[in-house]
Amino acid sequence: MKRKWLLFMLTAMTAILLAACGAGDKSEDKASGDAAKEETGGEFRIGMEAGYPPFNWTQQDDSNGAVKIADNAEYAGGYDVQMAKKIAEGLGKELVIVKMEWDGLVPALQSKKIDAIVAGMSPTEERKQTIDFTENYYTSDFVMVIKKGSKYEDAKSIQDFSGAKVTSQLNTSNYNVIDQIKGVEKQTAMENFSAMRVALEAGKIDGYVAERPEGISAAAANDKFTFVSFEEGFDTDISNTSIAVGLRKGDASLDKINEILKGISEDDRQKIMEEAILQQPAAQ
Repeated sequence: MKRKWLLFMLTAMTAILLAACGAGDKSEDKASGDAAKEETGGEFRIGMEAGYPPFNWTQQDDSNGAVKIADNAEYAGGYDVQMAKKIAEGLGKELVIVKMEWDGLVPALQSKKIDAIVAGMSPTEERKQTIDFTENYYTSDFVMVIKKGSKYEDAKSIQDFSGAKVTSQLNTSNYNVIDQIKGVEKQTAMENFSAMRVALEAGKIDGYVAERPEGISAAAANDKFTFVSFEEGFDTDISNTSIAVGLRKGDASLDKINEILKGISEDDRQKIMEEAILQQPAAQ
């Protein structure tokens, strides 16, 4: 009788333990599943000016693949937007665009108001001190946007702009390279290219330094404009003419985003840029 009772107790205890283990396994599986869902779901919030064509701009509808700006009735379009859409898709997240001033991008990233900066930002050594960058997703060169028929139209070297009134965008490496022109009349930096185009057409400046896409854009938007490609150009590190995605220090998504970018061929990147140049609002 005692042996039968002991056998019964052992069998019951074994059944209870197996049931408990099974429940634990299901809980662990559910937790793992929830974690995986959280990793691939949610939002990918990126910051940009939405005023730096052809990389990014603001428009009134969703034409040409534009994305609605958060807490705003407007939409953002441009090269950065199309690249951000590919990154968000690769991450399995919903793309959310947050429009803000250039100077506010890094603070917003550091304070976690946004997850990344996709805004035509160059990965300079100075910026790398405060944030991390992915691999470059576009590389260009510096040109000088001028008026057709000006005495600078046949310039071959940056030194041909000695004595010229030249500017560029505020808080960008484009502005700093102006110092390499001997005798240049360096003008106050401007907030955006729209302001520079107005100043150029009005004769307040002789030219402004920009990356090649802006030169093409300006010439396409205004038949009075052209741009100079230099045979003897600015001495600058490639990081000043490349753009990359800005992330918080130590962001675990860095490798994944690099993997996504690696999957976008150079031909595709150039096609996206060419389309952005053609699609950008003329006023910008």
